Amino acid sequence: MAIIIEDKFLRSKVRVFRDRQEAGRLLASKLSSYRKQKAIVLAIPSGGVPVGVEIALELSLSFDLIITRKILIPGTTEAGFGAISLEGEVFLNEALVEQLNLTPEEIQQRTEWTKEGIEERNRNFRAGRSFPDIANMIVILVDDGLASGYTMLASINLIKRKGSKEIIVAVPTAPMGSIRLIEPYVDKIFCLNIREGIYFAVADAYETWYDLSDTEVLQYLEVLPRT
Repeated sequence: MAIIIEDKFLRSKVRVFRDRQEAGRLLASKLSSYRKQKAIVLAIPSGGVPVGVEIALELSLSFDLIITRKILIPGTTEAGFGAISLEGEVFLNEALVEQLNLTPEEIQQRTEWTKEGIEERNRNFRAGRSFPDIANMIVILVDDGLASGYTMLASINLIKRKGSKEIIVAVPTAPMGSIRLIEPYVDKIFCLNIREGIYFAVADAYETWYDLSDTEVLQYLEVLPRT
């Protein structure tokens, strides 16, 4: 089971970060022991990119992206019922699928649409470069927050197959349920703002939060060299 590092003062509070950049700097202060180690920051786009860039800059670490996407519930733009990794592995929230009464056809349609989106993002953000060699490295997986946790779970599974030495999850905010979902599969979880309760939205942790455009993501990627 993972070691969980949080900021007890921020437990279950909202509007605790000015923006993603501030959240990244605060996470970097908690991750200071990894400065200049044989480690790489892998950010999940789009929201994880500003957070991951700040961590990589502060700690002088290598940086790249891990293209993983949630499978959106029909009719929504944020809520997902699963996630897909860059290599096409599908992770479904079976309980939610049953609750939503989704048909196999709906699941297949949304899954194929999501795979196309992943391929497009890989072309746009990574220019088709091969995935970095992370064998025997410490991997710090970053997003701007966990919702269901399935996008991070898909990322973790991919990283495990690549032979990493240690897997660290670093996110500014998450519900306790999602922390418990990924806890058995990683070494440490750094989450400053763990929240409990029925309702959770990543955006509620921030004073300023919005969906980043592809152009904005590319601008962040120009800030520091990637692997």
